[in-house]
Amino acid sequence: MSIVIAILLFGFMIFFHELGHFATAKWAGVKVNEFSIGMGPKIISKTVGETAYSLRLLPIGGFVAMEGEDEESEDERRFMAAPVWKRIIITSAGAIMNLILGLAVIIILACSQPLLGTTTVASFTEGSSSANYLQIDDKILAVNGEKSNCDYDIVYSLVRDTDGVVSMDILRGGEEIHLDKVVFETQDLGGMQSIILDFSIYGEEPTFGGIITYSFNWTWSLVKLVWYSLGDIISGEFGISQLSGPIGVTDTISDAVASTNYKGLLLILAVITVNLGVFNLLPLPALDGGRIFFMLIEAVRGKPINQKVEGMIHAVGMGLLFLLMIIVAYNDILRLVTGG
Repeated sequence: MSIVIAILLFGFMIFFHELGHFATAKWAGVKVNEFSIGMGPKIISKTVGETAYSLRLLPIGGFVAMEGEDEESEDERRFMAAPVWKRIIITSAGAIMNLILGLAVIIILACSQPLLGTTTVASFTEGSSSANYLQIDDKILAVNGEKSNCDYDIVYSLVRDTDGVVSMDILRGGEEIHLDKVVFETQDLGGMQSIILDFSIYGEEPTFGGIITYSFNWTWSLVKLVWYSLGDIISGEFGISQLSGPIGVTDTISDAVASTNYKGLLLILAVITVNLGVFNLLPLPALDGGRIFFMLIEAVRGKPINQKVEGMIHAVGMGLLFLLMIIVAYNDILRLVTGG
């Protein structure tokens, strides 16, 4: 049952993404031929008006097939007939909907907390290493040059550090101070060194405005975390073997469902849907961000790139993306089999 719920939640995130494309396409007057959740062979399909609504066998994605998006068409309501600014809105709407969903989930989590975390040091654990550098009531402004707008900014910045030595900008007694080397104890987590967080921060009573501000800052922390993680993969800090695809995601969600920890499940949901949003906006062929990139070129040139040339580029990108998905799926299955 937990696996079924995990697949349904994953499908919900896909649905929310595709709904963004669908709704904005309808708003822009673009003809939508099919709205599909899942890939591969159709399980069920029903045509309402001009659009076929389908559920497909493989729960690894979905699509909104618009007239003339990837093929030649003379239909006056084809995708390419819409002004470029409307096409940019349609193409970016899926990722934006994922980010909106992530924010909504974070707001729910923030509302469930008795206190909202600040960035001000409240206490230290016994034998704390960072107590040699930080003091109670220090307000942490930045960690390793990254601004700290909420407690999760601090946590994520520290988690990404690998040597246990960080720089911090703090506010102490009304004066901004730069601490060049704040040393933390580290622990080994599966071959990686991770900082031991040895201090706690103050909480504050939630208010409506406070919850909204805190939720936006928390969501922005997740966006930055995804972006920095992608940078770490490109730089070689993390390998492809550490990526997870639909199989790994489903396993993670099912574990959270099985543990009956709804807050943990909601946080996983928020992290994954923000991941989907950010990843889809990357300017890579076959992704929404790649298509937007070509549209921005069109806006500057005043005419579109040859549709066949663009189609070939996206086709190559899709092939490489599927290859990556196969590799990631293999790694996911290997982790499930070995328990790693």
